[in-house]
Amino acid sequence: LVVEAYIGRPRRRSQADRIGGTPPPDGTAAAAPAVDHGTSANESAAAGSSNVQASPRQEGSGGHSETAPGDAMAEPLLVAANLDVYYGSAHVLRGVSLRVGAAEIVSLLGGNASGKSTTMKTILGLVRPRRGRLAFDGQDLSRVQTAARVKAGIAAVPEARRVFPAMSVEDNLLTGAHTRRDSRVADDLTRVYEHFPRLADRRRQPAGTLSGGEQQLLAFGRALMSAPRLVCMDEPTMGLAPMLVEQVLDEVERLRAQLGVSVLLVEQQAELALSIADRGYVLAQGEIALSGPAGDLLDDPAVREAYLGRA
Repeated sequence: LVVEAYIGRPRRRSQADRIGGTPPPDGTAAAAPAVDHGTSANESAAAGSSNVQASPRQEGSGGHSETAPGDAMAEPLLVAANLDVYYGSAHVLRGVSLRVGAAEIVSLLGGNASGKSTTMKTILGLVRPRRGRLAFDGQDLSRVQTAARVKAGIAAVPEARRVFPAMSVEDNLLTGAHTRRDSRVADDLTRVYEHFPRLADRRRQPAGTLSGGEQQLLAFGRALMSAPRLVCMDEPTMGLAPMLVEQVLDEVERLRAQLGVSVLLVEQQAELALSIADRGYVLAQGEIALSGPAGDLLDDPAVREAYLGRA
C-alpha cells in the first residue's frame, strides 16, 4: 500500500515578498544560504555578486561535489551526491548532487524529461542509482527499501495526487501510517483533521468524489500521517485552478512554518516554485545546470529565459 500510495499557474505574490526581504505573514523568515557545490575560485569570481552557480560536470568525478567550504548547513537532512541513474541503457541522471536542510524548502526545477521525477523516485528508493551516494539524517540509504525510508521520515506527495478513489478519505489517510507501529497514529489523524478541516468534514466520503484541490490536501495529509521529516512533492499544483494553486502553495509553506517539515518541491513552473523556496536546483538533460538561493535563481537571465519566458 505504501509503494502504491506514494508513487505513482503563476504565483500571485511578488518575489520580494518571499525571498531576501519581507518574511512570510506568520513571521517565519526563510533562510536562503548561498550554494556553491564545487565551484572553483575562478568561477566564483566570474559570477560576480550573484550566488547562482553553474554546475558543470567534472570529468572523472561523476559530477560536482556537495562539499563546500564555509557551507552554512554542515549537516543537511538529505544529501544526494553524484547520482548516476539508468533506465536500461539510457543514462537519465548524470552526477546529480543536491541537499535539503532541516525545515527548508528546496525547489528542483526543469523541463519535461529533465530527470526531476527520476530524482524523486531515487530518493524514495523506487529507482536504484548505479553510482553515487544518498543519505538521510546521516544514514546511508543505498540498501534501504522504500518502506523503511518512509518509516525513517521520508514521505511523498506524488504527481497527480494518486489517491485511492474508492476508499474513504479517512482510509486514504491511514494508508500513510501503514509503516507505523506506534500508539500515536490516532492522535496524528486528529491533528491532520485539525490542520485540514475540509478533510474532517468529508472523512467518510469516497476520495474519488473530492475536487482536485481537496484530493491534493488529502495527498498532503496522507504524507503527514507517516510522521515525516522530509516531504518530496512532485508537481503538486499540476492541473489545479489558480485559486487552488494559491491554497496548495500556502499549505507547503505551512508544513515548514508550523510543523518544521522539510520540503523538496519538484516543479516545472519556476516562478511558482521559487516564490516559496529557500534554494533551488535546475536540472537539464539529467544534470544539475544551476543552483543557488531562490531569489538569485529567479533573477538569473538563463532561468528567466528558459523557464519564465522573458529575458
